[in-house]
Amino acid sequence: MLRVIEYAQRTDTGRVRPANEDSFVARAPLFAVADGMGGAQAGEVASRMAVEVLHEGLGDGTDGTVAERLRDQVVEANHRIHERAQSDSRNAGMGTTLTAAYVDERRLVVVHVGDSRLYRLRGGVLERLTRDHSLVEELVRQGRLTPEEAAEHPQRSIITRALGPESEVAIDSEVLRVQDADVFMVCSDGLTAMLSDERIGDLLNAGAPEDPLQVRVDALVDAANDAGGRDNITVLLFRVAGDDTPGTMGSQAVSSVAIEDQPTGTHPGPDVKDLDQATAVMPIVTPADLDDEDEDAHPRHLIEASGPRSPRPAGKKRRRGLRAGPFIVLFLIGCILTGGYFASQTVYFVGSYKGLVTVYRGLPYDLPAGIRLYSANYPSSVPVDEVDPQLRKRLFDHRIRSLGDANDLVSRLERGEVVKP
Repeated sequence: MLRVIEYAQRTDTGRVRPANEDSFVARAPLFAVADGMGGAQAGEVASRMAVEVLHEGLGDGTDGTVAERLRDQVVEANHRIHERAQSDSRNAGMGTTLTAAYVDERRLVVVHVGDSRLYRLRGGVLERLTRDHSLVEELVRQGRLTPEEAAEHPQRSIITRALGPESEVAIDSEVLRVQDADVFMVCSDGLTAMLSDERIGDLLNAGAPEDPLQVRVDALVDAANDAGGRDNITVLLFRVAGDDTPGTMGSQAVSSVAIEDQPTGTHPGPDVKDLDQATAVMPIVTPADLDDEDEDAHPRHLIEASGPRSPRPAGKKRRRGLRAGPFIVLFLIGCILTGGYFASQTVYFVGSYKGLVTVYRGLPYDLPAGIRLYSANYPSSVPVDEVDPQLRKRLFDHRIRSLGDANDLVSRLERGEVVKP
């Protein structure tokens, strides 16, 4: 009977993306990587939803084989993501890849959609076990591109299959024979886009055989970052053996950035159940504050025992008005500017960021003193240079859009569709 004797994992935001949209499960006997796509945090939501479905488990085994039940989970994940994308404009066009490997009693069960990958290291030889569902991979299979040309093709990031964009999806499924001491790797394309298979094999074979797998995982992620780190990077490694082979087990908890751990970026992932836009938090008002506020608004005057109150000199009253006037004006200007800023944060436009087509939040204007009314919200995986020049001119016209419209436009570009901005 097979069992996992050691595993390791790491996810990293990379050098370009502002947030980590990869999610993963590393809990023997299941290992999976989901790489989200979509505007804003939509890709992060999609990948998280996929691993949450896997986290629900395969059931008690009465409803079919492991391969059938794992495939059913992927179908269910696609259904949930698609329904969410259709019902919530903020998540329009979102999707995710998914590559999952389940160590059964004697076989490795694999399900796969997209361009995340599964590799096997056996006897020092690295072999890719999945086929990318991407435009360039299709061209390679048709003989129209060589593998070397595909590696440098400007549209290599366009995928042809993912969970979420459509109500139904074709899922690759396979059951593989496993040998003692095989090491398997599940990874997102943030690794494979930066490193060739040959380089990955060299890093996996480097060092002493007894070195822990975590050393190899760290070496792979660091090398991908050193090569540019253009995308999020997630790497899972696990080694299998028979019952009679000693080994060490890693943590059995689900290690998913979408469920428990935060990605190594500056922004924590949004809650799948609560994806409202961020709102300003008002300070807590205490009863003492209310008392003070009432007293300022309606000051208490002592009732004089006798005689009328002496009128205040007109000069003093006039000077008080002069002192208060500038502060009132400044206050009103501040209110207008603050209101304008928050209003600007409800609109979006498409531009470029570090050479990538990017959804921006805010208005495309710069104010004096270097103040910007916009910020990068979602850098896509589509390089600006790969966009047709005629389309690029219309795409980057800084037209104000809704979040759903901007997300849908960029998502269609990522899928390689012909768009009319």
